[in-house]
Parts: sequence; C-alpha cells; structure tokens
Amino acid sequence: MPRPGETERGTLDKAAAENFPVAPFFLPRAWRDDLMAVYGFARLVDDIGDGDLAPGGADARLLGVAPGDAEDRLLLLDAFEADLRRVFDSTPRHPLLRRLQPTVRRRALAPEPFLGLIAANRQDQLVTRYETYDDLLAYCELSANPVGRLVLAVTGTSTPERVRLSDEICTALQIVEHLQDVAEDLGRDRIYLPAADMKRFHVQEADLATKTGSASVRALVAYEAQRARDLLNEGAPLVGSVHGRLRLLLAGFVAGGRAAIRAIAAAEYDVLPGPPKPGKIQLLRQVGVTLRGKG
Repeated sequence: MPRPGETERGTLDKAAAENFPVAPFFLPRAWRDDLMAVYGFARLVDDIGDGDLAPGGADARLLGVAPGDAEDRLLLLDAFEADLRRVFDSTPRHPLLRRLQPTVRRRALAPEPFLGLIAANRQDQLVTRYETYDDLLAYCELSANPVGRLVLAVTGTSTPERVRLSDEICTALQIVEHLQDVAEDLGRDRIYLPAADMKRFHVQEADLATKTGSASVRALVAYEAQRARDLLNEGAPLVGSVHGRLRLLLAGFVAGGRAAIRAIAAAEYDVLPGPPKPGKIQLLRQVGVTLRGKG
C-alpha cells in the first residue's frame, strides 16, 4: 500500500512523460519548484478524473473520503476542491496541496485557474461527447488554458495580451493531446472529436474503434491537426514577448505541440494504433524554429 510520500512522488514522476518538460533544469530553482507544485496539482486532479490514482486508496484517505467511496470520482473531486480551498485559508490535508500552498502565497495565485481544472475533470464525468468545435473550445477553457495562465502568474509575466496568446497555445496543445489519444479516450468512453466534424467527414464512432484509421478518419484527424497548428501559430508571438529562460520554456511548449503535429502527419494521420510521439531531435529542431520566430 503506497504511503502519502509515495503517492506524491508517483504523481510528480509523471512529468517525465510530457511532450516537453514541465520545469526544465535551465529555469531558476524557485520557478522550477513552484511550477512542479502547480504540475503536481494538475496531474493529481487529472488522475482523479481519469480513475488513475495509485492503488490502495491513499489519496482518498488523505482527502477524508471513506474507503467505500474511493471509486466515486465526483465525490473525490468534491473532496479535492474542498481541500484546495484550504490552500487559501487554512491547511490542506493532501501533501501535494500542502506543497502548493507556499507557491500560492509566494506568487499570489488566485483560486480560479485551479478551480477550472477541477471543473474540467468534473465535466469529464458528465460529458463524454462534444457536438461542435465551439463546445470543445469551451472545455479547453477549463481543461488547458488555466495551466498557461498559472505559468505566467508564477513567472510574474501575466498581461491580458499574454494571457490571450497563452490560451491559444494551451487550447492547441489540448487538441493535439486529444488527437494523440483518440483510442485511449475511446476506451474511457470519451470522444473529443466534435460530432459535427465527424459527420462532415462521414466518420462513425465505430470507425474510431478499429486498429487502423480509414481514409475518412485520417482526413478528420488532419483537419483537426490543422486547427491546432493554426492556434499554435496564432499564439506563438507569446514567445517573443518575453526574454531569457522563460522565452526558452515557452518556445518548448509551442515546439512540443508543433513536433507532435509533425509526428501525427508522419504517421499519415493514423492515430488509432497508438499516439504518434515526436523524437527528441524533432523537438529540438522545432524549439530552434520557434525561437527564430518561424512556424
């Protein structure tokens, strides 16, 4: 049975699986610590929403949820939200939230981005299909955009224009992740491809359950990938609006999305066998392209 410290470590270790490091070595130590605290929160709330918590129920116990209710994701999310609110006015129970508390105080972070991420995971329990692209964008406003806003807040660089550009990038990265994970999401009975677009490309849900994508599925994925590419290009000026190591970090986020889209294209937009992932060389090449202000 995992101890609380093991639960925390396991959550943070998942940072290594991201398209681009969440808090790379070249950042100032204070930024790294605070970004990892934010990441720990975001990763844990996603694990709750996806039912991917470590076995043994340690997280549920830490949040005050009875063992018999440890599989109730909505109840766990409610308990997690209650513990998040303690970050701002008392002492939270969960060690990842206790780790977050100094960051919140040091950076004067508001609760809204954190609440948005919880709301997104709550929505995942209730909404498993999206009718239109606008519906999907509204979901990304909760599930992705708060992360970029928190990065800007932690680094003290938030302005209305930077938030707008960051939202474009984060929404794009969320769409790319959805494209990489079509098969995995379907296994959770979730489809993030807009139903209106599926109808336009003559794609049925059953077509997403096959081992390889049909021409229609690939055309649909290519269409959504172009949308993500356009969003990344629209948000990319954010990189040039900052300086130093933050510029490199933000270039890495944009490059991670661009490299992932290139990997999807290299797979001829067939994402059903598994998520196409970019190699390190491709990622570094895209970092260079992004730093030079090109797309």
